[in-house]
Amino acid sequence: MTVIDLRTKDVPNLETIGDGVVMLGGRMDALAEDRHPWLPRVKDLLADAQGMDVPVLGICLGHQVLADALGGEVTVADPRGLEEGPVRLEWTADAADDPVLGGMVALGDGPVRMSHYDAVTRLPEGAVELARSEAYGNQAFRLGSALGVQFHPEASPELMQHWWHVKHGGWNTAMLDRMRQVDDELARSCRTVAEGFARQVYAG
Repeated sequence: MTVIDLRTKDVPNLETIGDGVVMLGGRMDALAEDRHPWLPRVKDLLADAQGMDVPVLGICLGHQVLADALGGEVTVADPRGLEEGPVRLEWTADAADDPVLGGMVALGDGPVRMSHYDAVTRLPEGAVELARSEAYGNQAFRLGSALGVQFHPEASPELMQHWWHVKHGGWNTAMLDRMRQVDDELARSCRTVAEGFARQVYAG
């Protein structure tokens, strides 16, 4: 596995990325190409990978960038507001058979780790919606080999608290307490996402 920090390294090309791509989150928005000139190259990479049937997993900002790269629509600072902390999803019928999310779906309707203002408001043509929350649709989608999820399967309670501090200031422990209360359940369900994506990569 190679980790590429795009603040300090160039966007790789399709021939050098290996067997799969994961794009994580970030504080910028998916449409801020004027402030982040690497964004168009990342979008081209994700679209090319999906077109070549390379497994792609986009998480939070990665979910939004992936949707935009494949022809969907992202709304920055969506007026429905912040979704932060443990949030329960409603899975669509297609989610149960998804190679990455199927394991999480099988565990039931537990919460996921959520932290976002921006949202995917229109899916790319041909994409399948896999999850929605009470406030937002398109919380997960698949188009061929590419999967986008708005939630954070990788985040610890401490990281969620850090993000809260960055956004709001201060060190109120409410976020940390909320996330720790459900961490055992979350760790189990989110592990299935990593395992499912690994199976998808190695199957190729």
